[in-house]
Amino acid sequence: MPSGTTVLSFCLAALVVLVVPGPSVAYVVACTLRHGRTAGLASVVGLELGALVHVVAAAAGLGAVLASSPDMFRLIRYAGAAYLLLMGARELRPPNDNPPKHRAAPSTRLRMIRDGLLVDLLNPKTVLFFLAFLPQFVRPAVGSGPTQILVLGTCFVVLATACDATYATIAATVAPRLHHSPRARRRIRHTTGGVYLTLAGIAVLS
Repeated sequence: MPSGTTVLSFCLAALVVLVVPGPSVAYVVACTLRHGRTAGLASVVGLELGALVHVVAAAAGLGAVLASSPDMFRLIRYAGAAYLLLMGARELRPPNDNPPKHRAAPSTRLRMIRDGLLVDLLNPKTVLFFLAFLPQFVRPAVGSGPTQILVLGTCFVVLATACDATYATIAATVAPRLHHSPRARRRIRHTTGGVYLTLAGIAVLS
């Protein structure tokens, strides 16, 4: 088990990474503005499920395998970019311009969870976080490395859930006022599509 000092140091460093808006925050806010609070929170669930997969993979040593294979890392980057491009194209299609419901349908929530899961799994920045950042806090002298990675990774997921859910809640307070205007709905849709396309570009160039 990592020491209390190590856990505290890691959590403070992780909070700095999480609080500053990045690709995950942009994705959650875009989902919330476009589809409502429940969809935004569903996207948070998907993102954190993806983060848990990264934690388990890092503890199992798969990160080291990935680090030794630039072609595999490149494949993840391109796959993530392709999926984000698909999401962007989906948002930019001519819509049924009815105002979104305040509570997303079950099918929409499931789609947001799936999208969030894939976005996080295929995000090269998340891969690099668990590959390069988290291992710096592992102290082999105090116990099992995989156990320490699981503990620290779980702390990160809890903090990420709180931060991303906070951004989704803040965005949800603004969304209803915007949805009353057809012009605002079109702008939200175009902005959401633009966010996905920008994230795709970041994935390719990172």
